[in-house]
Parts: sequence; structure tokens; C-alpha cells
Amino acid sequence: MKYPEELVKPIRDEVVRMGFTEARRPEDVQREIGADSRTVLVFVNSVCGCSAGIARPGLAKALSQGAKPDKLLTTFAGVDTDATDYVRSLFPQYPPSSPQAALFKDGKVVAVIQRHQIEGSTADRVAALFNTIFDQHCAAVR
Repeated sequence: MKYPEELVKPIRDEVVRMGFTEARRPEDVQREIGADSRTVLVFVNSVCGCSAGIARPGLAKALSQGAKPDKLLTTFAGVDTDATDYVRSLFPQYPPSSPQAALFKDGKVVAVIQRHQIEGSTADRVAALFNTIFDQHCAAVR
């Protein structure tokens, strides 16, 4: 299902304020995820309640403390379909879900957080999930 831009704009803006760069086309994703030593978190955003009430608040909390990725990238499921499909093609062993996040290091996926880990949880528990993978793979903020 394609969502109208007027519905998703405030949701996009929330993630952009967190420091994410939008990837609306596959080329945007390809440009940002390279085979270098950087860590890149790709967040597949969505209009669902678990994204609004759990995933995005948890992600914001995780990014405000400790280690974090070098680059933050986001696509929007149901809107940026080609970009989202491309991102998901980079980790085909995981079924598509929305929301969903994948951490890349040196151009390879090192961790994925799926909707089933978010839905029914709390923002604090999701922040802890992100912090765990950030601590394992990302540099501490100085």
C-alpha cells in the first residue's frame, strides 16, 4: 500500500530531526552504504503504532547515549518502495518487516532488529537492543 505524502511527512521529519538522511531511491542507499569502515544504520520507518510509540522513541533514546553509528539512513515502507526493497535485498535471510533496522559495517550487515522484537515491547527495551548492537559494532561518541 502506498501512503500519501501528507500522512508521512511529519513521520519523516521526526526521523530526520534525529539525524537520519532519507533514502528515497535505491541509488541513495547504494551511495550511502559503501564497503568502507563506516557503520551505517538503516531504519525502515513505517506508519504503524509500534513504530510511533516504541521504535522511534527507542531509537532516539539509543542515539542520545554511548556508541552510535557513523551514518544514519532511513527509508519509508509503503512510500519509498524501491529504496526499501533494495535495502531489504541486502539482508535476504531476514523477512521484510516494518519497522525494521539493519546495521551495516564495512558494507555488510552485522545486525538486524525486526518488528517482532519491537511490537509489544517498550521504547526503553528497544533502546537497549540498539545500544547493545551499537556497543558491539560502533565507536563511542566523544
